[in-house]
Amino acid sequence: MARDKRIDAYIANRAAPFAQPILTYVRDVFHEAVPELQEDIKWGVPAFVYKGKNLGGMAAFRAHTALMIAYAGRVGDGMGGYGKIASLDELPPKKELIAQIRQGAANVDAGKKPEWSKESPPKQALPVPQDFAAALKANQAAQKVFDGFTAVQQRDYIQWITEAKQDATREKRLTQAIEWIAEGKRRNWKYEKR
Repeated sequence: MARDKRIDAYIANRAAPFAQPILTYVRDVFHEAVPELQEDIKWGVPAFVYKGKNLGGMAAFRAHTALMIAYAGRVGDGMGGYGKIASLDELPPKKELIAQIRQGAANVDAGKKPEWSKESPPKQALPVPQDFAAALKANQAAQKVFDGFTAVQQRDYIQWITEAKQDATREKRLTQAIEWIAEGKRRNWKYEKR
């Protein structure tokens, strides 16, 4: 049951007095549920690591705390799925927490991914607006490059053009898009590593 001094410091120095007993309790429950886990600081908050995977964590804020248990199927209702916790009474019963933490560890052992990492369905292709299609058709170089783009790269340009709120902005973006595409540039080419 290795304890990380950085988490001791986090609880003592960064957590408000109301949060300290909550964080101490949650920490103890994690260790009771899975004695072999390791502690770490990730994203600036205490994390509990099991077999190299983030099994859970906790955080203190000005008026509440948060509890996260990964791989246990709980999603939504604020950071970590447990809502804003301001007192020990707002935590699930200890047996329930231990069961969820152990379920998370069992899912890690089984090679399952955490619930938030599930792949979202692919986005549907966006239709090319008529004015954009006409401008591409008028510039063979741009048309050839655009046709070679991935669906995501095409979507970036289509969204950029169609999200313009004013006609003048749309026309300016359309002209700029044709120029960049003819040069073989993706929509966000300025931010790509060279």
